[in-house]
Amino acid sequence: MRQLEAAVNHRDGAALSRMAGDVPQHVDRRLHHEIEKLINEFFEGLKQVFPASISTAWRNPADEAAAKRQWIAAFAENGITSKTQLAAGMRQARASGSPFLPSPGQFIAWCKQSSFCAAGLPDEDTLYSLVMTYCARRGGYVTAEDYPWGSNAEYWMVTGLYSMMRANNLSEPELRVKCRSELRKMSQRIEAGEEVPQPRKQLLKLSIPSTTEKAQEGVAMLRATLKRGKS
Repeated sequence: MRQLEAAVNHRDGAALSRMAGDVPQHVDRRLHHEIEKLINEFFEGLKQVFPASISTAWRNPADEAAAKRQWIAAFAENGITSKTQLAAGMRQARASGSPFLPSPGQFIAWCKQSSFCAAGLPDEDTLYSLVMTYCARRGGYVTAEDYPWGSNAEYWMVTGLYSMMRANNLSEPELRVKCRSELRKMSQRIEAGEEVPQPRKQLLKLSIPSTTEKAQEGVAMLRATLKRGKS
C-alpha cells in the first residue's frame, strides 16, 4: 500500500501509465505489480457497484484507461492516498443505490465524509458553521478555553481557523478552503494514531498586514486580547 501512496503522491508517471495500460507491461513489471493490482481491483469494484459504467463511461479499454488517469490525478490533488480512504468511499458508493458511475469529485467527497466521520470529525459545512458560531458567541467567554467545545479536535480547528480568518480577512470561499485543509490534516493526525491534546492557551499569531485597514484591525485584536488577559 505504501507503493500505491507514493505513486499517487508523487505522480509517478511511468507507474501510473502502466496501471492505465498505456505502455508495454513488461517494463519493470515486478516492481509495480502490487500497485497495478490494487488499482485494477479498485476499478473492478467500481464496475460492480456501478454496472452502468461498463456501457456508458467505460465502453472500451481506451475509455477506461483515460478514466484511470483522471481518477488517479484527482486522488493526488485531493489527498486521497490511503486504502482506508478508498474503503470509506466505496462504503458510501455501495449505499448510494445508483447504477451510474459518480464523478471523481463525488467519490472523493464520499471518501472524505466517511473518513471524517470515522475520526469523529465534522464535515466541511459543519466546521464552517462551527467557526461562524464561535465568532458570534466568543465574546460571552473569558477565554477560548472556556467555550463549550465538542472535542479537543474541534477546539484546535475552530480557533486556528478563526485566527486565520481574522489575520488574513478571509472571504467565505477562502475560509471554506481552509476548513477543507484543516479537516484533512486533523483526519490524517487521528488516523496516524496521534492523540489530540486538550485545549490550552495559545499565543496570538500575527501575520504581516497587506493593507492599512488590516493593520489597524490587527492592532485592535491585540489590544483586546491583552485587555482580556489582565481582567
